[in-house]
Amino acid sequence: MRLGSGQQPDEKTELKHIVFGIAASSSLWKHRSEYVKTWWRPNGEMKGYVWLDKPVNDTVSSTSALPEIKISSDTSSFKYRYRRGHRSAIRITRIVSEIVRLLNGTEYEKHVRWIVMGDDDTVFFAENLLRVLRKYDHKQFYYIGAPSESHLQNLHQFSYGMAYGGGGFAISYPLAKALEKMQDPCIERYSDLYGSDDRIHACMAELGVPLTREPGFHQFDVYGNLLGLLSVHPQVPIVSIHHLDVVEPIFPRTNRVDAVKRLMIPAKLDSASLVQQSICYDTTRQWTMSISWGYTVHITRTYMPARMMEVPTRTFNDWHKRHDFTNVAFNTRPITYTDCQRPRVFYMSRALNDSSSGTTISEYLRHNEWNPKCEWGIQDPSDINRIFVYKKPNPDRWNKAPRRDCCRLLPTTKKGTMVINVTACESDEIVAYSDK
Repeated sequence: MRLGSGQQPDEKTELKHIVFGIAASSSLWKHRSEYVKTWWRPNGEMKGYVWLDKPVNDTVSSTSALPEIKISSDTSSFKYRYRRGHRSAIRITRIVSEIVRLLNGTEYEKHVRWIVMGDDDTVFFAENLLRVLRKYDHKQFYYIGAPSESHLQNLHQFSYGMAYGGGGFAISYPLAKALEKMQDPCIERYSDLYGSDDRIHACMAELGVPLTREPGFHQFDVYGNLLGLLSVHPQVPIVSIHHLDVVEPIFPRTNRVDAVKRLMIPAKLDSASLVQQSICYDTTRQWTMSISWGYTVHITRTYMPARMMEVPTRTFNDWHKRHDFTNVAFNTRPITYTDCQRPRVFYMSRALNDSSSGTTISEYLRHNEWNPKCEWGIQDPSDINRIFVYKKPNPDRWNKAPRRDCCRLLPTTKKGTMVINVTACESDEIVAYSDK
């Protein structure tokens, strides 16, 4: 876009341009506030509000480590006809409008470009959220998020065109102001809907604004272990995770909140590369290695093609437990095809930045699981106890065409230890194996 002589280009979107709306309840806030603390940046670095149904009488709500508490307006006059639902959906769906009214006419409103919604058990990766929002013109009408992982959720109860609120979604401020003008009568027209996010979706449809899909927003409508999903994250920045009270802790042998805190350590070192996959081979031992940077390393006996390794393994169940893996909205594969191919999983235990070399160093320790007997004449990856991964931060990776990083084994004389270097691939580099 060509600027006139008196115009200045917009500065890039920063946290000061975002207002967060966090949907919460008084009954769960004391517990769920611990999730918010893992990602919230206090002392004015972030702006946002937690919206409760009624005041809470504890010190949690007054701590400076959390967003300001607001009490939602009375919604008893609105009809709610979904038989097995919760009226709180009406209160939560109006948070965007309540934020617009709160900001209206204030000095701060001049800075606002986006309203970002999430739940009290949503964890955002702030730098990656910024990377996504910077792609879009905040002066236009944008409704940005992602559908559910559950095909049945999208197909029957909700929609593939709906941003799921738990995964978080972003609404440009001009669109938020347009929504505020029509939302209350719009809500009245959809009293038979279940939730808050489908009411937002219905009003967006009336405004003629489609969902702009960004797959880094994660509703995580699944049960079980997120290992299979986070170990092969799509080649987009991870923006959010949700349902942390439903799934198992993302790191074993720790509680859910501490597991999130651990993931935030590599996120601070190289947020753009967090849980991004790289694949390489140990040709001497006939192993396949898959690194999800900052999270896990998998070692599998024999050579596994990249096409297979980038498919999530079924460590989780669909949101509708009676249904099998065919009811998720993406390809999956078994954890293992034979006992010998069962991967050994190494979880990130610590990460730091070596300032002298400008390189991050992350350590991954083997998670002891069932170790099936194998008759193959291939060395057991369980002989490895510790893996060190060296990687230079790459904050500009999403300003280029997406491509997986490459990884290479580095020599080491330490018994039971593997050292891997992760770096951008050379232009003609491929990840392939040959039995010849």
